[in-house]
Amino acid sequence: MIIFPATDIIGGRAVRLVRGDYDQMTDYGDPVEHALRFQAAGAEYLHAVDLEGARDGGTPNFETVKALVEQTALRVEIGGGVRDMATVEKYIGAGVFRVIVGTAAVTDPAFLEEAVGRYGEKIAVGADIRDGNVSIKGWRSDSGLGVYEFFDRLQALGVKTVICTDISKDGLLSGTNVELYRDLSSRYSVDITASGGVSTLADIISLREMGLYGAIVGKAIYTGDLSLTAAIATANDK
Repeated sequence: MIIFPATDIIGGRAVRLVRGDYDQMTDYGDPVEHALRFQAAGAEYLHAVDLEGARDGGTPNFETVKALVEQTALRVEIGGGVRDMATVEKYIGAGVFRVIVGTAAVTDPAFLEEAVGRYGEKIAVGADIRDGNVSIKGWRSDSGLGVYEFFDRLQALGVKTVICTDISKDGLLSGTNVELYRDLSSRYSVDITASGGVSTLADIISLREMGLYGAIVGKAIYTGDLSLTAAIATANDK
């Protein structure tokens, strides 16, 4: 199982929110410095989100994302504000490993289909779940679309990878929603990355043992509650 350390970006800074609340933000400094630290700890991938892009659209932190690609050896996946082909092409042209479509995967399925048709496995989808429905626009709006209906649609379109976040767990260091991921992984053949509340080695063992593709670790590695090196070793333990 792949461990993706996370960098959420606002104003060129690495930040963490609580349950996606922009009013509950902690500033952790330079994203590139953190990424290099993650790399030194054994990480090979980085999950990055432009939170301003997620909220407002566009690529306001593009230069920071570009720096992450150019100044580290990490495979960077980026989400937040990816709502048209021009944005997809801009990021892929900058050398990102994978582009994550969130809001537009719900609101503009024709765009998602075009992106997957053109770039295949370089396109992932972010499924952000609150109370059984998919949230959009930086988690601020309920799309009214149920999680199973959404996953049905994604699998039919040929989406390879889905980053699934339980918003209720995000940023709380309270454990992840193992039951949700077990349910989804038993129903669907897409590669699922768990996100939200992954904060202990026990979480990682549970996700690894169900055969999940990946897990995102965020706040726990910034606070020191979880060792990234230990998380990676545990994820790779056969």
